[in-house]
Amino acid sequence: MKAFNYFQPTEIVFGKGRVSEIGKIASKYGKNCVLVTGPEFKTLAPLYKRVKEYLKAAGMNVAHFDGVIPNPTTDVVTAGANMAKEIKADVIIGLGGGSSMDTAKAIAVEATHEGTAWDYLFYKKEPTSKTLPIIAISTTSGTGSQTTPCAVITKSNVHDKSAIWHPNAFAKVAIVDAELMLTLPKSITAQTGFDAFTHNFEAFISNGTNPYVENIAVEAIKLIADNLPKVLKDGSNIEAREAMAWADTLGGLSIASGGVTLPHGLGMQISGHCAHVTHGQSLAVSYPEFTRFTYKSAVEKFAKVGRIFNAELENVSDEVAAEKSCEEIDGFLKRIGLWIGFKDLNVTKEEIVEIAKDGQVLPDYKNNPRLATIEEMAEILLKCYER
Repeated sequence: MKAFNYFQPTEIVFGKGRVSEIGKIASKYGKNCVLVTGPEFKTLAPLYKRVKEYLKAAGMNVAHFDGVIPNPTTDVVTAGANMAKEIKADVIIGLGGGSSMDTAKAIAVEATHEGTAWDYLFYKKEPTSKTLPIIAISTTSGTGSQTTPCAVITKSNVHDKSAIWHPNAFAKVAIVDAELMLTLPKSITAQTGFDAFTHNFEAFISNGTNPYVENIAVEAIKLIADNLPKVLKDGSNIEAREAMAWADTLGGLSIASGGVTLPHGLGMQISGHCAHVTHGQSLAVSYPEFTRFTYKSAVEKFAKVGRIFNAELENVSDEVAAEKSCEEIDGFLKRIGLWIGFKDLNVTKEEIVEIAKDGQVLPDYKNNPRLATIEEMAEILLKCYER
């Protein structure tokens, strides 16, 4: 059996209604906290109010930073870090989807280190143990950020989207409460749900994977294949929401150890160049061509995933099932409303070429079973222009 290490320091607090425990959990780390969220829209205001009440009831002083945006920028992180410094924060709480949780992690680094969070990307300086404790409360089922050591941020002026990746960026505690996801809009449910699929699928096929990751990733893929269509049909289906929340959490556990592959490296560049494209969209747009580029280099694993989507593939060879898995993933994208091309996302062919040129900036492509050149990346992406 392959030798491997697996490290996961995050305490997972999972279950309906568990968000009510935030005060008790956060107070273990001190008195002053920054709650990091997106803007206080009407639909989210009651949740923000409730969380702040839980914290205050536990004797916490709460500063609310609600400046998070999709594809959070270095400027956003700095604004939040300045607030954390001002109140002498003891703990940072990220409440929301991946953008809020990633911003919270980056704030926890910048508030306690020289320079900015951008100085602590995975290939630069390492964030130290001075990083403030982080608590992650997920409100979507897709990014897995609550259980990863990753904080994705964008430097807008250079069209660069990159990440802090370090054990000190793991959340101390992750609260995963599916009741917080019941009102999630259909489009965000689909995009984050597909992100959860890609995390588990890519960690499963990654060159850096291991037996532990393979097992939990396959379990998560089964849950997503069964439950994402259910929550898109009925967003109030709490059992399906819980299944998706667990699959998302497993996805975070998977990529924290196994990593991601070619679509994520390209997807980061897509959003870095075209900030209006969400992370889920950036993955969905490239997946049909990525699977066809890769499946022959990981036949057994593609076959296994194909059979999860279509049990009739049990009756054919691995080679046939692997090839058919590409069609099964296409069909899944169509069922969840993400059968899209770059044209649908208002991304030009000229922009696609520029994105491909940066395709090897992040090392994710090295985890892919079939290594892609810059030219091949451009070819893959240009084939995704129109569906």
